[in-house]
Parts: sequence; C-alpha cells; structure tokens
Amino acid sequence: MRSLLLTVCLLSVLLPAAEAQDAPATTAADTSQKPVYAAYEAAASKRWESAIAALEKLDQQQTHPDDAVLFVGSSSIRLWDTLAEDMWPYDTIRRGYGGARYSDLAVFAKRLIEPHKYRALVLFVANDVTGGDQDRTPEEVAELLRYVIHVSRAHQPDAPVFVLEVTPTASRWKVWPEIREVNAAMRDVCLTEPNTYLVPTAEYFLDEENQPIEKLFRSDRLHLTHDGYKIWTEILKRRFEEVLQ
Repeated sequence: MRSLLLTVCLLSVLLPAAEAQDAPATTAADTSQKPVYAAYEAAASKRWESAIAALEKLDQQQTHPDDAVLFVGSSSIRLWDTLAEDMWPYDTIRRGYGGARYSDLAVFAKRLIEPHKYRALVLFVANDVTGGDQDRTPEEVAELLRYVIHVSRAHQPDAPVFVLEVTPTASRWKVWPEIREVNAAMRDVCLTEPNTYLVPTAEYFLDEENQPIEKLFRSDRLHLTHDGYKIWTEILKRRFEEVLQ
C-alpha cells in the first residue's frame, strides 16, 4: 500500500510538469505582431478615408479586363488623365490619391489592391520625404513598401510589381539627397523581392547641369506635364516588354 501511495504522489507531481512542457508557452512572441502601418493608421484614416471610399466607389462603377495593369499611388497617378491612351495596348486601372505616402498607402493597400485582378502592379508614391516634420527614413519607407508588395503577392502571386522611383523635382530639390536615399532603399527592396522591379527615372528628368528639366513639370514644379508623362510611358513600356511579354 505504501508503494502504491508513493507512486500516486510521484505521478501527481510529474504529470503537471509534463503537461506544462507539452503546452505552448505563453510569451510575447506568440501574440500577433502589429502591422507595420499601425503607428500611421489613425491619422491616415482621418485624412484619407473619403478619398479611398471614392476610389472604392469607382471599383463598383468600372469594369476592367483581368489582364489590366493596376496603377496605385499619389497625385502623379491621380492626375495622369491620359494613362489609358498613353499605355495602350496595355489596359490600365488608375487608383491614385493626392498626397499619398507609403505610410498611408500601406494602411489602405488591401482596399486599393484586392478588389482587382491585374497583370501587373505599378506603384508611385513621392511624398514620404518633403522636408517636413513627418518625413520618413529610408528604412521606414522600405519596410512599408515591402508590406505593400506582399499584399499584392498574396492577392496575385504571379503579377510582377514595378516601383517607379521618386522623381527629382525643383519644388523639393533641397531634399533631393534624402530622396535619393529613399530611392536606394526601394531599389534594395526590389532586388530582394521576387518578380519586383525598380523603374529608374531620375536621369531622364535632369539636364546636363544635373537640374530638373523645367518643361517636364507643371507650374507647381512638382507634378508632370504631358512631356513628363511621355517619358514615364516610354520607360514603363520598355520594362513591360522585357517582363510581361
């Protein structure tokens, strides 16, 4: 009887310990991490909700072929009124909103991307570095860009992503060195993400004295003229021919 009691006591001690080893430990690492855009979500929603809702309304009103190219980004995408004719014979979907940064595009990425089927995605966002207090570091932009690429890849795994680098403009010339660092960080992302391509543009918008070419920009010295969009069109079509054909 003594032996039996001793065995029961030992089991009562050992079994809980064994169960504790088998059960997954509850640690901070097990809790779901916040998304990379979490710190920007409240401000982005407050400022851009109406603009994103307007684009979602377009999704309900317009139809596009499944092999269209989706263009997402800031005001240079929004203002590209001749996109459809410029990019022909590629069908296009234009979803841009003025002032977009990668810090808010990441917040809205699923809402802007997932309603569509597309052959490729083109991204252009130019406002993360403007010389203001809200400027993002190259590392922050890279992390946010990578997230947007992953949203596209989860939705359309085989669709390549083309990232237009930030254009040199007279209005932001004082921070061009910082913007170049952002472009370099985005290039590194594109080199490490499969089926993702940085589209260099800076050399086409600078003259022999390394200054922005005036005729390529509107009077605000920021947004593109028809001549500026023509350059984008030629560059993108060359890349499409290399990747999509």
